[in-house]
Amino acid sequence: MKLVILDRDGVINRDSPDYVKSPDEWQPYPGSLEAISRLHRNHYRVIVATNQSGISRNLFDLSMLHRIHQKMITMVNEKGGQIDAVFFCPHRPEDLCLCRKPQPGLLLEAASRLGVSLAGVPFVGDKTSDLAAARAVNALPILIQRTRPADPREARHEEALTYSDLAAFVDDLLAGAHEQGMAALATTPIIAPG
Repeated sequence: MKLVILDRDGVINRDSPDYVKSPDEWQPYPGSLEAISRLHRNHYRVIVATNQSGISRNLFDLSMLHRIHQKMITMVNEKGGQIDAVFFCPHRPEDLCLCRKPQPGLLLEAASRLGVSLAGVPFVGDKTSDLAAARAVNALPILIQRTRPADPREARHEEALTYSDLAAFVDDLLAGAHEQGMAALATTPIIAPG
């Protein structure tokens, strides 16, 4: 099975320090929906794994989260693509759950439900917590870094292939150009985030 796992906020759509709390606030980055469509046309399954602590913070409820995800799925479908599943963690960091990235619980659940190993599967995120979760399941960590981060901890990406946006990663993936980088990463020691 050809598979790509995507974080949501900061990868597919614009993130917000105030959280994405409604379908109106969910705004895709230019080219991200088309990138997912290209993956689908090339026989990749696409799943989303996202931290959504706004639920535990009472900023929105499960019904609203489902409406946000339905908008995302519908917009991807309209571009000829498909999202096969969405996995989310509703907890805050202080809840110390096993599903909130950087913990690997969301990815392990996805692997279990799909009946696959995630070894070498690209996991595309925009934070060091995404990279750590990817490494924990032997997935390939891919970092989206649109601008130079203000937080120096987010600038540490020696253990990931780095792209300016999702479309750039998909270009390389479909062209096979990321394979050299994958081979180099396989021999790179893991660097803990933070």
